[in-house]
Amino acid sequence: MKTNSGAKKRFSLTGSGKIKRSHAFKSHILTKKTTKRKRNLTYSGLVNKADLKNVKLMLAIK
Repeated sequence: MKTNSGAKKRFSLTGSGKIKRSHAFKSHILTKKTTKRKRNLTYSGLVNKADLKNVKLMLAIK
């Protein structure tokens, strides 16, 4: 099965097997966003349990 090339640029696996993601809305129109909001968008998060199946399919992970 092919890996979705857009997904492989956006997600990465952690050592424990969880899938790491970065936040959206940090690329442009930053003047109206507060400093706190921009700072919190910097950190990475984990993929939600509801989306895990679809992301694993895109990354061809069993």
